[in-house]
Amino acid sequence: MAMGWRLGTGELKLLFGHRHARTQLRRPVWIIILICFFILFLIFAYVYPPQSISACYLFSSRGCDGLSDWLPPVRVREFTDEEIASRVVIREILNTPPIETRNPKIAFMFLSLGSLPLEKLWDRFFHGHEGRFTVYVHSSKGKPIHVSRYFINRDIRSEQVVWGKISMIDAEKRLLANALKDPDNQHFVLLSESCVPLHKFDYVYDYLMHTNISFIDCFYDPGPHGNGRYSQHMLPEVEKKDFRKGAQWFTMKRKHALIVMADHLYYSKFRDYCKPGLEGKNCIADEHYLPTFFNMVDPDGIAAWSVTHVDWSERKWHPKSYIAQDISYELLKNIMSIDTSTHVTSDNKHFERAKPCLWNGVKRPCYLFARKFYPEALNKMLDMFSNYTTS
Repeated sequence: MAMGWRLGTGELKLLFGHRHARTQLRRPVWIIILICFFILFLIFAYVYPPQSISACYLFSSRGCDGLSDWLPPVRVREFTDEEIASRVVIREILNTPPIETRNPKIAFMFLSLGSLPLEKLWDRFFHGHEGRFTVYVHSSKGKPIHVSRYFINRDIRSEQVVWGKISMIDAEKRLLANALKDPDNQHFVLLSESCVPLHKFDYVYDYLMHTNISFIDCFYDPGPHGNGRYSQHMLPEVEKKDFRKGAQWFTMKRKHALIVMADHLYYSKFRDYCKPGLEGKNCIADEHYLPTFFNMVDPDGIAAWSVTHVDWSERKWHPKSYIAQDISYELLKNIMSIDTSTHVTSDNKHFERAKPCLWNGVKRPCYLFARKFYPEALNKMLDMFSNYTTS
C-alpha cells in the first residue's frame, strides 16, 4: 500500500497514458474485424441468395428486386435449336402416361461375345414364369449355341462390339429397339454373359415392376477416370459440370428406353468425343453416355446406382472375377445383403461416397444380379440356386 501512494504525478500520467494508448490500439483491430465479417456476409449472400421475401428485406426495402440491382446478373445459356427440339421430344415422352397392358413383362437383354456359358442357370431362373418375361441376345462373334428353350430363336441382328468404343452403346440401343417392339415389355434389363441372378424370379419381377424409377448408375468423379475424360468439344450441349460416370449395367423403365432411342444429339457428342486415345484420354462411352444423359434430362427418375453387383475393389481395369473355388453360400449371401451403394473417385484421395439403396423410400438390398462369374462356376451355382435364392 505504501509503495502505491509514493507514485508521483509523472508516474500516474505515464501509467494512464499507457492504458489509453492500448485502448487506441484496440479500436482499429475491432474495426478491421467488423469489416471482415461484413465482407464475408456479403459473399455469403451472393453465393447463397435469400430464398424468401422476408430475407430479401434484410438487404433492401425494395425486396429482392432491390438486391438484384447491384448483384451481377446470372447468365442463363441459350439452348441451340437442336437442344430445344431434343428436349421437347424428351419431355413429351416423359410426361406421356405409361401404356396399360394386361401382361407387363421384363425384357432380359444379354450383351455377349458369343454363347452364354451360364444359360442353364438362367433357364432355372426363368422356369415356371412363362409369359412374364422376354429374352433378347446380342452376340457380337457369330451365332451362339443355346441349350435353353427360353433362348432359342431369341438372337437379334448383331454387329461387332469393341470395348471402350461407341459400338457398345450401339449394341445396347439395338437391344432396346428390338425389345421395344413388344408393347408388353415395361422394364428392360441389360446383362452380360457373366451375370448371374441373385434372387428368384418373383422377387426380381416385383422389385423392378413396382417402382417408377430406372436403376441407372450415376455419380460425380472429379478424378482422371471421371471428369478428367471430358472433352471441351462436347460444348455447348454437354458441360463439364453435367458429366457423370457409372456402370453400364442398367435396368430401365419403358419411358426411359424410349428417350434413349429418341436421342441423337447427346449420343452424337459421345460418339465423336468420347473414345480411347482422344486428346490423350481414354474416355469410355458406355461408362459416361447414359449417366450423363439422364443426369441432364431426368435426374430424379433414376436411382443413381445399378442393381447388378460388380466388385472393383482390386482397382484394376477389369472387375474381380469369380472362379469355381470362389463360389460359396457365404459369398452370395454377403452380396445379397449389401444395402448401401458405394462409389470411389479415381483421384488420389479415392474418396468413397456411400448412400443407402432406397426402393420406394425404403432401405432394401441393392442387388438383383452379380458379375463377373466364369463358366466353370456354373455347376456350383446350379447346385446352390435353390438355397441362396430364398426370396
